[in-house]
Amino acid sequence: MRLLNIIVICMLVAAAAAVYKIKFDSTLQGARVAKLSSELRRERDAIAALKAEWAKLDTPERIQGLANRHLALQPIKPAQFDSFDHLPPRPPKVPSGEDAIGAMLTPAKPDSTGSVPTLPAGPR
Repeated sequence: MRLLNIIVICMLVAAAAAVYKIKFDSTLQGARVAKLSSELRRERDAIAALKAEWAKLDTPERIQGLANRHLALQPIKPAQFDSFDHLPPRPPKVPSGEDAIGAMLTPAKPDSTGSVPTLPAGPR
């Protein structure tokens, strides 16, 4: 009987220690959750502040003021537009597999004197 009492007391002490460890771990986890929650709230507040600042910086009136102050832009005049008749001619078609840009940059063949003819001046 005495041996049984000792075994039961040891089991109660072991159970109490296990319950205490579980309580201690859950308290630590609760503190960790609270810390992460506060960090999350702080980050959300920072994101909201940055979005508000971006909205303020992105206003058209502010951008127009900066453009007027720092850029020497002038209003568009109707004379700046032209018709399609004055567009330069299309570049020649290059067969696939060849370098299209290189074909446009290749100089003209020299004539019998060795000089390269000049390109005709187009409208500007």
